[in-house]
Amino acid sequence: MISHFLKLEWKQYFRSANWQKSVFLNILLVFFALYFAASFLVVGIGGYFILKKQFPDQDPLVLVNSFLMYAIVGDLVFRYLMQKLPVMNIKPLLVLPIKKSKIVHFILAKSSLSFFNIMGLFFYIPFSVVLIKEGYDVSGVLGWLFTVILIIQSVNFLNFLINKNNIAFGTLIAILLGGYIVQYFELFNLPGFVGTGFDFIYQNPITVIVFAIILLVLYVLNYKQLRNEVYLDALISEKTKEVSSADLSFTERLGDLAPFIKNDLRLMWRNKRTKSGIWMLALGLLYGLYFYPQSALKDVEVIYVLVGIFSTGTFLINFGQFIPAWDSSYYKMLMSQNFKYERYLKSKFTIMTISVVALFLLGIPYVYFGWKILVVHFAAMIYNVGVNTHVILYGGTFNRKKINLDEKAAFNFQGTGAVQWIIGFPLMLLPMAIFGLINWLVSFEIATLTLAILGFIGIALHKKLMASITKKYIKNKYVMIHAFNQEN
Repeated sequence: MISHFLKLEWKQYFRSANWQKSVFLNILLVFFALYFAASFLVVGIGGYFILKKQFPDQDPLVLVNSFLMYAIVGDLVFRYLMQKLPVMNIKPLLVLPIKKSKIVHFILAKSSLSFFNIMGLFFYIPFSVVLIKEGYDVSGVLGWLFTVILIIQSVNFLNFLINKNNIAFGTLIAILLGGYIVQYFELFNLPGFVGTGFDFIYQNPITVIVFAIILLVLYVLNYKQLRNEVYLDALISEKTKEVSSADLSFTERLGDLAPFIKNDLRLMWRNKRTKSGIWMLALGLLYGLYFYPQSALKDVEVIYVLVGIFSTGTFLINFGQFIPAWDSSYYKMLMSQNFKYERYLKSKFTIMTISVVALFLLGIPYVYFGWKILVVHFAAMIYNVGVNTHVILYGGTFNRKKINLDEKAAFNFQGTGAVQWIIGFPLMLLPMAIFGLINWLVSFEIATLTLAILGFIGIALHKKLMASITKKYIKNKYVMIHAFNQEN
């Protein structure tokens, strides 16, 4: 039966219209998967020797153990945003003489072999082999390795239980931030405290049984939850829910743009694709915490531009690159209404501009790492408003792929075409190149001022730029209507 399920999965994947239309994208994803696998493999093989060289007085295994807490919690956050349960097309199977328990077990087993579970093994397994070759106790290393594998699988099933729980997600983020703050200000040696637990596992490999029991419990909980939902009437019946409408009366201050902005705000909050994309704002806002604390990058001022453009423009990039595909499901109806197209585009511009300013204000605490960072972030904000908003609106005239709003945003390439990859060059690389060149030839102050001036020029030419962009949208209107009518 399992082999039959696998054959059906194989045929469904390669016979789908999405595979036929996105061969290049699938090849690109395979390339990235191989790249990350090779990177983890290299780090797994050389990690022991790198740590031994950098910290000659400390045990490499103890160092790795001390940071496993961050790896586990970070993995769970990453899965929450990006992983989805690999559900088969089970409706046709439910009318056949196949036990529902077998279907559920196959779904859960398939999730255990996902990309998220396998990728970490490219580090842990080679690292364990090196430990054994370096004279570590074989039973201790194997106990440690199997414990890590069981934890990865446990995180996999735990994610499916808390996936729709925003409180659980907030708790995970708080743990990560709290651990980072405690470690950065040296309030408590949290990594060392957690690491002692993994050291104990190495010294007492029999404790692997505890984690096997935890995995079994999580598997059973997932099985019971899915088993209760695998019924044909549950899949085809429509659940009626009372819609909770937020008070959006404040948008009335924006005049004739209010109806469009209300629709966009409702779209962002009510649909899975856009709602999960909102969580990316927090990641974008905290993007600088990866770069700025590193002393090696302290004097690499072009990094300030990268972080400034991305942190203030996270929403601009994530939301703007799919204009007008967000409205693809009802674009035909929208275009039949009596309104000026410029109002429609101006509402998108207004939302993106407000987000850029708001994210800059929320990122002001980055001044802790130096006044130069805040100045560059301000210039990046002006550049995003004056230049990147118009660039991304113009790029939207080439969007031809429909978007399903009921799917998650992360690792979802539906609606992604060549324009989404090409547009990254003017959005990110161009301001970095301009800043880097002028900073090298003249000075930091002139380079920062140049970015701000380019932004102000874009703001001054806003009406002319919008008029030109609007003409392009109107010219391509019927082409986009036809494209959005096509199923992926």
